Amino acid sequence: MRKLFFLLFIPLGTSAQNNASLLDAYMQAQASFYNFNGNVLVAKNGHVIYQKSFGYADYATKKKLDKNSIFDCGSIAKEFTALGILLLKDKGMISYSDSLRKFFPELPYADVTVRQLLTHTSGMPDGFALVEQYFDKSKIATNDDLISLLESKKPALLFKPGEDLRYSGTAFNLLAAIIEKISGQSYKTYMDKEVFKPLGMMHTQVANGPRSTEEIPGYSIGFIFSDSLHKYIRADSENTGWTSYFAGITGEGMIITTTEDLLKWDRALKNHTLLRETTQQEMLTMHAEKKFPAVSFGYGIRVGKNEVGNYVFHNGYYPGFISMHLRYTDDDITVIVLSNNESHSEFIADALAGMTLNKKIILPYVHKPHMQIKVSDKYTGRYLMELTRPPYMAVFPIEFVSKDDTLNIFSAYGPGIKLIPETEKKFYYANGLDEQIEFETDTTGNLLAVWQIAWGVKKKLKRLD
Repeated sequence: MRKLFFLLFIPLGTSAQNNASLLDAYMQAQASFYNFNGNVLVAKNGHVIYQKSFGYADYATKKKLDKNSIFDCGSIAKEFTALGILLLKDKGMISYSDSLRKFFPELPYADVTVRQLLTHTSGMPDGFALVEQYFDKSKIATNDDLISLLESKKPALLFKPGEDLRYSGTAFNLLAAIIEKISGQSYKTYMDKEVFKPLGMMHTQVANGPRSTEEIPGYSIGFIFSDSLHKYIRADSENTGWTSYFAGITGEGMIITTTEDLLKWDRALKNHTLLRETTQQEMLTMHAEKKFPAVSFGYGIRVGKNEVGNYVFHNGYYPGFISMHLRYTDDDITVIVLSNNESHSEFIADALAGMTLNKKIILPYVHKPHMQIKVSDKYTGRYLMELTRPPYMAVFPIEFVSKDDTLNIFSAYGPGIKLIPETEKKFYYANGLDEQIEFETDTTGNLLAVWQIAWGVKKKLKRLD
């Protein structure tokens, strides 16, 4: 029988040992109740205070993960691509104001600059959609193939460069192609020579091709849960394009690494190990912001401030993998979470950071439905909520709707989700994720506030009507 964790706020102590035990209690609960599978590392001032592996590197063989297990880090690769461009900037080989057409005059995008590519403000169309539609899928596409498709098909920009912000993997594919053109090396060779080896990241590489544990010792296989089979299956059995015709396109992803290597990377960003100090600061400074949904970027990395403090982060997705690299800069708290079964690493990392910074976190626990509760009409309405899906966190509107005495939550990011009552005021998500909604009322039943609890982090929702 699994151990039952009770619902409570955790008042945290200040000792590293106490923090480690609380972090472990949280992670053990995530593994027990929500099937977290992956590696976790938490550091303060660059010193590891918690590190642990949970679950399998391969569900089929039951091989266990260990601290040297290698994961695909998804879009965290954009941090590396941005730094690769900044290395060239420090050498005087590129400028932020350089036009994309300076390097690729054949492309029809005359007003796109390097700075706009770095900050997701270029308006570039979806290059992967072009590959999916037009490329010979018996081959492996490269950055050059992507550029050829952009040249021949000429898809329009999504908006005038610099006038909006929209997350763009294609922009970082183009930045990788610029690195290749200027350096005369493949992106893989360049990153290995200029970044990974200088930082001692010996378990990190650009993996732009099929992966296997034979070719890459320590590589963890990505798994997804099959609802029809009721078990975890290999992600590459359902998402074959990522290990075949997409596999040679680099810059926005395709980097594999470990938690310890990412801590070395985090320290390099903190200590401007590879870049001039002023250039490193430019990378970690906000250059583009969108108020709604609320997102903000430096160069290849999210930057901003919330109720916990100033942060830099990037999360990542690759079939079977979800990853997070997060640092709260004021207190120098770094959290790295890598999962190979699509556990929500980004929100688990948020909770671990909060616990380390002595914030109140709710431990996962067993939810029990209370089906006799009548849903109050006071609970319906529109609110702002923090996004809980890749590619990046944002703030967006949701609506609570009551139908047949059942409360549902709706948003623009997917189908409605049923909320199951636990008490008269607290509901949990029917989709099995660690998310709950709590309604706060006064003694006469008037609604005072609505709270979202996501992976233990409790945040107040703002009402829109």
